[in-house]
Order: sequence, then C-alpha cells, then structure tokens
Amino acid sequence: MPQTEAAHTGAVPATRPRWWTELPLILLVYGCYTAGRLLARGDVSSAVDHGVAILGIEKALYLNAEHPLNRLFTAEPWLGVPADFWYASLHYVVTPAVLVWLFRARAEHYRAARTWLMTSTFIGLIGFTLLPTCPPRLLAPGHGFVDTMAHYSSYGWWGGEASAPRGLGGMTNQYAAMPSLHVGWALFCGVVLWKYGRSRWTRAAAVGYPLLTAIVVMGTANHYFLDAVAGAAVMGAGLLLAPYVTRAATAARLRLAAWAAPLTAARKAGPAPIVSDGCQTSAGERIPRQRASRLDPAAGTDASPSDAGDGAAAPAR
Repeated sequence: MPQTEAAHTGAVPATRPRWWTELPLILLVYGCYTAGRLLARGDVSSAVDHGVAILGIEKALYLNAEHPLNRLFTAEPWLGVPADFWYASLHYVVTPAVLVWLFRARAEHYRAARTWLMTSTFIGLIGFTLLPTCPPRLLAPGHGFVDTMAHYSSYGWWGGEASAPRGLGGMTNQYAAMPSLHVGWALFCGVVLWKYGRSRWTRAAAVGYPLLTAIVVMGTANHYFLDAVAGAAVMGAGLLLAPYVTRAATAARLRLAAWAAPLTAARKAGPAPIVSDGCQTSAGERIPRQRASRLDPAAGTDASPSDAGDGAAAPAR
C-alpha cells in the first residue's frame, strides 16, 4: 500500500509552497545580503590593489572589454542613460518577478530554484568579504574609466557617488565588485526562463537578459569582465551545492517535527483523565480497584468478601 511504503521510507510528501512562508524567507535572505555587503567593506587600499590586479590580468589576456564599452556609453547618452537605469533597477525587479512567476506557474520547481539562488547569494557574500574589490569607476582617472552613474546622475534617481538613491550612497558597499551578483542573478533568471518557459519571448529573454546585463555592468564601469565570470561561477557552485542544502534543511525540519510531535499530540488529547475516578481504596491496597458497595443491591447476596478489600477478615472455615 502507498501509505505503508511512505511510512517505511520516511518520505515527505511534496506540498505546494505557501507565499506567507516564502516571502519572509526571501526578505530575510535579502536582508542578510544587504547587511553582508555593508559589513564586508574591507580596506580601501586593498580593494584598489585588487581592482588594479584584475585589470592587469585582463589586459595580459586581452579580455579588457570594459574600456571600449565604457567609452561608448559615456559618448552616447541614448546608451548610457538606459544602461544606468538597467544597472540600478532591474536586478531588484526581474529576479523577484521570475521567482513569483515560477511560484505560480511551475510550483513543483520553485523550491529547488529558490534554494539555488539563496545558496549562490551566500557564496557571493563570502567573495565580498574575502576579496573586497574596487570597481573600475572608482579607480584613479589615469586608468581611463568614467563613472557613468555620476556622469548621468541628473537623469535618474541615483546619486553621483553610487547606484543608491541620492543621499544614501553611504548605505551601500561600493567595493563589493567581485563577484558580480548582477550578472549571477541575471544568469539565474535566464536559466529558469529557458528551462521552464514555453514561449519564444521567454526564450529570447532567457538569452538576452544575462547577456545585456554583462554588457551593462562593464559599460557603466561598475564591474570588470572577470567579475562577470566570477558571478557565473558562483551560480554554478550554488547549483552544485543546492541539493545538499535542501537535504540538510529537510533533515532539520524532520527533527524539529519529531521533537514537536509529542507536544502537539498532548495539546490535542486534552487534560489527562483522573485515574482514581469511581474507585475506592483501602489501607494496604497498591492498585485501586473498582468494586461495588456491600449495600449495593446489584452486588447480590453472594458477593465475595474480597470485594471489601484486602484488609477484610477471611471467611470462617
């Protein structure tokens, strides 16, 4: 029988995720992400050194795509301004939208995708902590980069010092460039849309969104090419680790359920019955026994003297 098999294997029946539990979880992870970025500020001189080293590696490998893109975005406002809006806004909008779409349209795949995203995000926070990196836009002018967000700040809601709203530049860590979670999250959205989408539009968005995001982060001088590569690598690592995280979370949930089961059963059972209710006890009696009184007519005239208790006199012989 299916019920018996499930009981022996310990399998947990799949249930549809509930939005009132998923939403606080997503907000908690995003709060940890934001707090982690703020706490992992690192040393500015070390961050600059890391940025210069990454740029040197790219030049040696002829991977320096940031300079031509940045010059193009700076010279052409019709490219630079939309790119700044893209960088400052879309990862806060598209990623939650894809999660909501998956939750509603492909609920059976939602938990695995959500766990993948969260695991990768925490790996990215480790990267911010261990390798604080100065983005190209904050390097010395001699390196040839222009901060397009500052250059076009009059067009948008962000300030000249960061992609944060005006006056809140100090509330973000500007040296959290490695890895690029803008690219990582965009890649996550692309994979989900490609795998679970059915229309041509979703397939086109699955390819176009990560690709354009990688171009935008370099053209706006917010990330190096290797930052984008690292963002993709972080998502790959998160994808590999997500099944283990899921198993650990399931085991913890089962242990918690086993610990709470007796308490729940006790609450449902109500107050404990009174053991001695309707019983009479006499001296020397170890276990109370239900018995009829001598004066009870229902007991009859042949009632055994033993009904009087262990302390009664033995019958004459």
